[in-house]
Amino acid sequence: MATAPTPIRKILVVDDSKTELMFLSDLLGKNGYTVCTAENAEAAFGQLEAEKPDLILMDVVMPNQNGYQATRAISKDPKYSHIPIIMCTSKSLETDRVWGMRQGARDYVTKPVNAEELLSKIAAIAKGDNPKT
Repeated sequence: MATAPTPIRKILVVDDSKTELMFLSDLLGKNGYTVCTAENAEAAFGQLEAEKPDLILMDVVMPNQNGYQATRAISKDPKYSHIPIIMCTSKSLETDRVWGMRQGARDYVTKPVNAEELLSKIAAIAKGDNPKT
């Protein structure tokens, strides 16, 4: 099912790994996106308010609140539910992907992140495609 196209300029990357934050920030920045980061779910909520991102890349395994919980909270909040979320995680089982999508994620990529795959998924969401892959 296609939705209205959404220009994606600013991406919030939520990950507790500084290495992953640097890798994704560099990749997205080189491809013309503005990037803001958060190292946990609590910081992500602060960034949502301050930065108003167009898309969120959400890690799953983080201290305190995990990415599934954060995704569910964001997708149920009327203020932020319009922001598409791509789960970006080392959890690669089909059940993990299905659970992430049930929490409100629009798509799912596994680490190590394939740059081409991630960029094509972002482009698909920007075009209005609603991939459930």
